[in-house]
Amino acid sequence: MYESIILGSIQGVAEWLPVSSEGLIFLVKSNFFPDGGGINEIVKLALFLHFGTFLAALIYFYKDIFRLIKTLFNYNKSKSEDKKIFNFLFVTTIISASLGFLIYYFSAKISQDYLTAQSFTLVVGVLLLVTAYLQFKTKNITDNLRGYDNINYKDKIILGLAQSFAAFPGLSRSGLTVSALLLLKFKEGEALKLSFLMSLPIVLGGNIILNLDKFVLNKFNFLALLFSFLLGFLTIDLLLKIAKKINFAWFVLGFGLLTILSVFLF
Repeated sequence: MYESIILGSIQGVAEWLPVSSEGLIFLVKSNFFPDGGGINEIVKLALFLHFGTFLAALIYFYKDIFRLIKTLFNYNKSKSEDKKIFNFLFVTTIISASLGFLIYYFSAKISQDYLTAQSFTLVVGVLLLVTAYLQFKTKNITDNLRGYDNINYKDKIILGLAQSFAAFPGLSRSGLTVSALLLLKFKEGEALKLSFLMSLPIVLGGNIILNLDKFVLNKFNFLALLFSFLLGFLTIDLLLKIAKKINFAWFVLGFGLLTILSVFLF
């Protein structure tokens, strides 16, 4: 029971930060709750827990999602901004789903055949350093910022590719996509919203295609999903505001270094 509460809570808080929630779940699960499956099972568990924060984001962004659903069924009469966002999400989802599935398949096969939990922890640590580097690169971009009306096909391709690389545990999906949007000079508020809207179709589709067997309604799964949803919903607004003011790159850098150090100490 405690395992479900802790892992669900980690997902609920970490999803909105530029830190890989999947990487954190792997580290906590493999070091403190080592029973119940290998690397692939932990990765599938992390994907399952994303469904809780999916529901939290669905409620938090319900006005935006309602407008996008209206755009789907009445495209020609929709506002230009809504059509731009809808097209952006459609193209990025196709790209990230296609490439992300290949990355997930091959990384899962490699990790199962060649990587121990310790070596996989090292990989997670290195990828956290990559996320930190991207965060440092984007923090001081303030000139000639863009909004939703300036979305183009180049943005869609780049963001679709960026999101697909989050299939590697240790690379933060929000960190990658927000960093890419900021490097493309989108305003911070628009970058955060687009990043979280991008997560909704990919998390839903990923769980349906790759993880349907995990949706067994027992008390452990229910508790994990419940705490993922509750913590996600209670913290999303606060953490989105904090993320605009604090450079989390230092936190990601420190956590990545500690993760790598733990491989050699334990």
